Amino acid sequence: MIPPAAVHERAAVHERAAVLDLAAGGAPLGRTRLVCIDGPAGSGKTTLAARLAEAGTAVGRTVAVVHMDDLYDGWSALAGDRAVGLTRRIDTGILTPLAAGRPGGYRRYDWPSGAFAERHAVPVVDVLVLEGCASAQRAWARRTALAVWVEVDRGLRTRRWLERDDDVRAAMQCRDWQVDEDAWFAADGTRARAGLLLSGTSAEDRSGRGA
Repeated sequence: MIPPAAVHERAAVHERAAVLDLAAGGAPLGRTRLVCIDGPAGSGKTTLAARLAEAGTAVGRTVAVVHMDDLYDGWSALAGDRAVGLTRRIDTGILTPLAAGRPGGYRRYDWPSGAFAERHAVPVVDVLVLEGCASAQRAWARRTALAVWVEVDRGLRTRRWLERDDDVRAAMQCRDWQVDEDAWFAADGTRARAGLLLSGTSAEDRSGRGA
């Protein structure tokens, strides 16, 4: 894994393709390079993943994006046996097949019904972007080409969460999730192992105009 770098504003990364270039020199997963975008909920990981996918496609690379939100099995996915199951599903269903040069796959978790739903294939591509809390796990650090940590201050993260779903239940879910992710990151040492640390604060956030 690429050693830790300094924290940069997103704007300081002149081309999103430059992040993929960093990954190109990292550990292989078969013919694929695994880029994990991790960090607390509400920090901007999904936005960054989409931009990396666009950048990769623009320079002729094949890119697939898998969202951890589709892999969790509910609100306690980062705790106890459910966290163990999450790690196992990703490793055996996605990473191990890709390492062998075969497509992987997973069943998407349907949050409204509280059950796993349809199956999605993960093709053998140049770059697989795995984004979400607990994506850059120690369990597959040796197979990760680049681990990216995205962060913003806790107040902004909470505000972004509640702007998406502002009710009492959402506030409780946000609080409980933050407790679990704090414990996960402390035990896993995720931030310290990241090869690139980025701020998820946008110009709108800095001006107070939005999230």
